[in-house]
Amino acid sequence: MTEKQGFAPHGNHLIAGAWVGGEASFLSEPAHGPAHSFSVGSADLVNRACEAAEDAFWSYGSSSREARAQFLNAIADEIEARADQITEIGTQETGLPEARLQGERGRTTGQLRLFAQHILAGHHLDRRHDEALPDRAPLPRPDLKMVQRPVGPVAVFGASNFPLAFSTAGGDTAAALAAGCPVVVKGHSAHPGTGEIVAEAIKAAIETCGVHPGVFSLIQGGKRDVGTTLVTHPLITAVGFTGSLRGGRALFDLCAARENPIPFFGELGSVNPMFLLPEALNARGAALAQGWAGSLTMGAGQFCTNPGIAVVIEGPDADAFTEAAGKALEAIGPQTMLTDGIASAYRNGRDHIKDVSGVEAVVTTDCNGRTATPYLYATTGDAWLTNEVLGEEVFGPLGLIVRVKDMEQMLKLAHTLKGQLTCTLHMDAGDTEDGQKLMPILERKAGRLLANGFPTGVEVCDAMVHGGHYPASTNFGATSVGTLSIRRFLRPVCYQNLPDDLLPLDLR
Repeated sequence: MTEKQGFAPHGNHLIAGAWVGGEASFLSEPAHGPAHSFSVGSADLVNRACEAAEDAFWSYGSSSREARAQFLNAIADEIEARADQITEIGTQETGLPEARLQGERGRTTGQLRLFAQHILAGHHLDRRHDEALPDRAPLPRPDLKMVQRPVGPVAVFGASNFPLAFSTAGGDTAAALAAGCPVVVKGHSAHPGTGEIVAEAIKAAIETCGVHPGVFSLIQGGKRDVGTTLVTHPLITAVGFTGSLRGGRALFDLCAARENPIPFFGELGSVNPMFLLPEALNARGAALAQGWAGSLTMGAGQFCTNPGIAVVIEGPDADAFTEAAGKALEAIGPQTMLTDGIASAYRNGRDHIKDVSGVEAVVTTDCNGRTATPYLYATTGDAWLTNEVLGEEVFGPLGLIVRVKDMEQMLKLAHTLKGQLTCTLHMDAGDTEDGQKLMPILERKAGRLLANGFPTGVEVCDAMVHGGHYPASTNFGATSVGTLSIRRFLRPVCYQNLPDDLLPLDLR
């Protein structure tokens, strides 16, 4: 599909290779352009998709790494073949600019191709072999081989803020398919048309590669009953989720309460604090303020790595930083948010922050409808330590400067942090001693630590960790970005004294 024609969604679900409708429907709510009608998901559709995924697992789970790599690359090819149509409907539904959608599409296809290379090399398998020691005394040792094996059908929930990279064919789906696990996707109703056209690309790749059609299904719309049915379905063995703390925690609890509990890999929330140490703040406070403003407002602040908190030691340098950050944010105009609901939640978060005792307004603007404008507030270390609400995520371009009394209080503040995706140190050579004091604390708080940078922008590579202690994620030992994310959907199996003909292909 290379012609540059508009994409008109048919609004159906993809269940085991067939487009399926339903009785109820909902209308999309695009930022601009036409609204489209989509069929509403149901418990019956979930059941059909899960049964098809289980049926597909018996062939796909034991398929060769070469076959799965070919499939991943074919999905990437089919997405690129629909590039213009994906950009068109994606910008309409989300309000994101074309350049952002084009870059996100490249990230999506790039991680599919990276995962294909990774599994071809066998890096995800962690193969181990302890040879038999028949003459060992007092007891012989058997021949033992170990390899990582796919867990089974995986449920994936599309994210609102990344219609491509964290949704239908995004990181969770790519990781599960790379591991050998069929996927059932619950599409996000903020961008159903984008989800549908990506699902068409996956369907085309299934047909090209001759893969079992149950390996992928997409269910659109539906209320909590659809999500509940999906995560509690007995054939689902793991869940990938990116979204709100409230919604994610509810699904996590359902997974834990199942008769057979399953892992829930949820990325839920993070304020991604930055610690500006004295030498760096004195030497380049204005530049740091400018850089922070750009990172804070990138994509209307709708990034999970948005650095919402800046911690500084009170004094003239902190005052100058606050003033520079305020001027930089005042120059940034309104931006369209992903949904009306997200825009409303942003305003509610703003109100919670501004009403806390000890918080002063630095930059106040006026936003309404689906637009967001920047806000900047400042508070003291004492106020932070007595008001937990100041540490809660506000999803949007809102920043909070925390002025602590001294390094001792900065360390105390760091200890109070909940789990984070990222923590950042801005430091010069003279700040090394202070940085060394902070590092043991921050290592226990975040999955990624940065020096002299801004956390927005997550590289898809081998070393990346996108996760952390709760509420940043529900599994601190996992990452949802990078090749290590494949390991979430694998489990170790040991084979004792088995003949080669009975071993998985990857151990023969």
